[in-house]
Amino acid sequence: MRCPFCSDPDTQVKDSRPTEDNTAIRRRRLCPACGSRFTTFERVQLRELTVLKRNRSRSPFDREKLARSIDVAVRKRPVDPERVDRMVNGIVRNLESSGESEIPTTMIGEMVMDALSQLDPVAYVRFASVYRNFRETKDFEDFIDQIHSERD
Repeated sequence: MRCPFCSDPDTQVKDSRPTEDNTAIRRRRLCPACGSRFTTFERVQLRELTVLKRNRSRSPFDREKLARSIDVAVRKRPVDPERVDRMVNGIVRNLESSGESEIPTTMIGEMVMDALSQLDPVAYVRFASVYRNFRETKDFEDFIDQIHSERD
């Protein structure tokens, strides 16, 4: 592992332990060249995933991009970051175990929408407004009316 401070390629692992949800290994590392300490996380990756975008282009799946988009939706909401991390882990696990190596963005978006609807209603509407490309306030009204009618 390359040191993020001095770029020396030779770092040492000082401590390893599983994360609280046992989905990754947390490693404390030390760079002998500059003396800096840093933490890395190691996760199991079942398969290489490729995202198939609406314009038919393809790009590698990026777990961090998924996490960032969800973080934007839950920003300033009373949502425990650990619950968000478990949600991201669950979505990634479902994608990896789907049997498909090419995942359409619509599938990812719907999985996020389903998970956010259970996590926080405001974050759900925020994400939907971007994902479904709301253009005016009427779009928000229609979506919220749809949510209420589904619950009743």
